[in-house]
Amino acid sequence: MPAAPVPVVVLAGFLGAGKTTVLNQLLRSAADVRLGVLVNDFGAVGVDALLVAGQAGSTVSLENGCLCCSTDDGSVEELLGRLLEQGRRDGDGLDAVVVEASGVAEPGQMVRRVLTCGVPGVEYGGLVVVVDAVEFEAALLRHPRLADHVAAADVVLLSKTDLVDGAAARRVAARCRELNRWAPVVPAARGRVDPRLLFDERPPAQRQLALGEALDEDGGHDDHLHALYESVSFRSEEPLDPRALVAWLDARPPGVFRVKGVLRFAVRGHEQRFVLHTVGAAVRFERTAWPDGDPRRSELVLIGAGLDAGALLAGLRACVHEGPPLEDELAVMGVLRSTED
Repeated sequence: MPAAPVPVVVLAGFLGAGKTTVLNQLLRSAADVRLGVLVNDFGAVGVDALLVAGQAGSTVSLENGCLCCSTDDGSVEELLGRLLEQGRRDGDGLDAVVVEASGVAEPGQMVRRVLTCGVPGVEYGGLVVVVDAVEFEAALLRHPRLADHVAAADVVLLSKTDLVDGAAARRVAARCRELNRWAPVVPAARGRVDPRLLFDERPPAQRQLALGEALDEDGGHDDHLHALYESVSFRSEEPLDPRALVAWLDARPPGVFRVKGVLRFAVRGHEQRFVLHTVGAAVRFERTAWPDGDPRRSELVLIGAGLDAGALLAGLRACVHEGPPLEDELAVMGVLRSTED
């Protein structure tokens, strides 16, 4: 089986918003994820606090199995390739990569670099924009383009919510939702966000003791973050109407960051297994054969925050096709436009 693609998550936010704190907390709390990190400057990340185990060239190996790499010229392709190769040499590869964009950079430029990098084995993992709950309203006045950054985000993290009262935090969250009605808006007090919102954990059998388990004085991140990460599961034994599914994906309810799973469509001649993976607005299908012995049904997992499970499931159930298979070849064109064979 080919290795699963490694998602590359772009972490952005204005200077002082709290990106570095979020990054440190991800490294500490991602107990079942081996991360690669690409940052502009090691000093800003506080590598000493992460117990550096060794350094080779510009790649730093951390004691929890994660890797860190720095760049000061905006290059991405070479360093992503280096991180993945180092991860393969050191063990069984990386599970995800986080690229910290400079506080003065345009997030869209970094996203384009990731999308066009051409490094085999990586895929775009979404744009996460960190918003300072204390300074956001004043920052919007000083830097109007911050509104564009929030509008482009796949996930908005509200940092420093522990430094404002509840009414102020709700006001900032509401303003972010006005700017971006689709992205999950997630509180991240002290920079803490559940890694499961952004990328998958390893199966328990592959679990390794991570730095966060040794240093988390609060008794583990699950006690505090489980309410901020939600998933909804959908299953259908009957095939789906691809037109209806594409329309649902285009207008899916807010709060959904990722959708992943397998699909069976009700179009004659297209009975293959379609694998669906979405990150924010990006939608990708992959067409494969059904594995021997696997049930031929649709199964999806939706991941995000502030999800309306009832609305999500009702929308997906409305995509179930009743009656004989569709004969219209055009019914599946919306899926095929985003399909990799």
